[in-house]
Amino acid sequence: MSATPVIGVLALQGDVREHSAALAAAGASVVPVRRVGELAGVDALVLPGGESTTMSNLAVAFGLLEPLRERIAAGMPAYGSCAGMIMLADKILDGRDDQETIGGIDMIVRRNAFGRQNDSFEAPVDLAGVDGGPVHGVFIRAPWVESVGARAEVLARVGSGPAEGRVVAVRQGPLLATSFHPELTGDHRVHRLFVEMVRSR
Repeated sequence: MSATPVIGVLALQGDVREHSAALAAAGASVVPVRRVGELAGVDALVLPGGESTTMSNLAVAFGLLEPLRERIAAGMPAYGSCAGMIMLADKILDGRDDQETIGGIDMIVRRNAFGRQNDSFEAPVDLAGVDGGPVHGVFIRAPWVESVGARAEVLARVGSGPAEGRVVAVRQGPLLATSFHPELTGDHRVHRLFVEMVRSR
């Protein structure tokens, strides 16, 4: 893998600009992905935060859902934050009946588990694999992970409060997912972790 991997950001909806800036700061070459042809040219993909049902519906409308599933099943690295975590889950709870995911991580994710928009909060998160102390977690209508299968590794849990112990970061092979939004903080350590995951493929 090149020292400067080409990482796409799924640019259908959500925090595309913020993820693009964080990836560039972490040493990647970044391109937006809206069409199947653009997906073919990337080494890895970020699925941004946003609204998971809208993202799912747009992926279907743009003919991207099956190609995304195929690339991820074939081993393409991917990172999903918030709605992107939902998109990478093999199963979701509290989703719409017609909501589809890309899948890939052996986990069950509950949508909007932390509550509505006005229940959004920020908290330090001790994230395995990231040096330098806790990362700043921004949780906006965030999901949490109800359970993980044997193939998935828990990287972080909520440290305190009513949701103490809930899983908020998971890795499975080349796939990474967080409930929170590191792209909104100016701290690029999570994105550097992902870029290193891509380089090591």
